Amino acid sequence: MNRWPLFTLVAGLLMVITPSARAVVLTPEIFRDAAIQYERGLAVEQDYQRAYQLYCVAALQGDTEAAHRLGLMYTNSHTGLTPDRSVAAGWFLLATKNGDSSSSRALAQLDGVSPAPDPACPASKEIPDRELIETWVNLLAPEYGIDPRLVLALIAVESNFDPRARSPRNAHGLMQLLPATAERFAVNDIWDPVQNISGGLSYLRWLMEYYSGKVRLVLAAYNAGENAVDHYQKIPPYDETKRYVLNILIKYRKLLHPVDPLPISEVGFKSIEMADNKTVMLSPVQGTSQ
Repeated sequence: MNRWPLFTLVAGLLMVITPSARAVVLTPEIFRDAAIQYERGLAVEQDYQRAYQLYCVAALQGDTEAAHRLGLMYTNSHTGLTPDRSVAAGWFLLATKNGDSSSSRALAQLDGVSPAPDPACPASKEIPDRELIETWVNLLAPEYGIDPRLVLALIAVESNFDPRARSPRNAHGLMQLLPATAERFAVNDIWDPVQNISGGLSYLRWLMEYYSGKVRLVLAAYNAGENAVDHYQKIPPYDETKRYVLNILIKYRKLLHPVDPLPISEVGFKSIEMADNKTVMLSPVQGTSQ
C-alpha cells in the first residue's frame, strides 16, 4: 500500500494532457499520499487531524486506499480520533465494494458491527441534498485554495444544487462541466457529484492562478471560456456572461480572491509555472520519500 513518492510523481505528470489543455490537477492519490506523510510524521510534523482531512478528500473522490486508512484510523485509539467501530466498518465496506481485499479482511474482523457513515466525511453516492453538497464543498474547496462561499454561489447560479442538471449546451452536473472541461481536468465520471465538484474546483484554481485572483475575470472565463476573456481583456460583451458574473457577485460580494500556495505544499508539493503554458503543476519536492 506504500507507493509514495514515485506513484504520485507519475500520477502528477500524467495529468499533463496537452499544451492546449494547459491543466494539471490534484489527484486523489496526491491527497492520500500527503495524508500518509501527516499520519506518519514524514518530512512534516505528525498531525492526525490533518491526515484525516486529506484521507477524507481522497476517499470522497474514490481513492480506495484512503477509505481503508480511514477505517484503520477509526479502529485505533492512538490516531487522535475517537474510536468508532461502526464508522470504521462503514469505510471498510466502501473500500471492500471497490475491491480492496485488506478492507474485506478488516470488515470480517468487525463481524456483527453495523457499518455507519462518517458524519464528518459523508461518502454517500445517492442523489445528494443541498446540505450534503455544502458539506462536500466545505471539505474540498479549501484544499484547492478556493473560498467555499464562492463555490456555493457559483453552484447556486450554475445548477441550483441539482446534481443531475444538464444545460442545452451539454454542461453537466453541479458545476455544469462541459465534457471537454471534464476531460481537461481528469474527471472520470462527470455525473458523480464529488468528481464534478473536484473538476470545477480544479478549473477555478487554474483560473485563479491565470487571472491573479480577479474574481470577475475568473467567473467570466468559467462561463464564456478564457479565450473570450483574453480576447476582450475584460468581461466579454455577452449578456449571458454579464448576468452570470453579476448574479454570483451578488451572492459572493468580493472582487479579489487570494491566490495563496495550496495547502498541500506544506508536505513538499510545489507549484511550477510551465514555460509558455501557464500551467500549475504539482509534484513532490525531492527528499520527501518514505
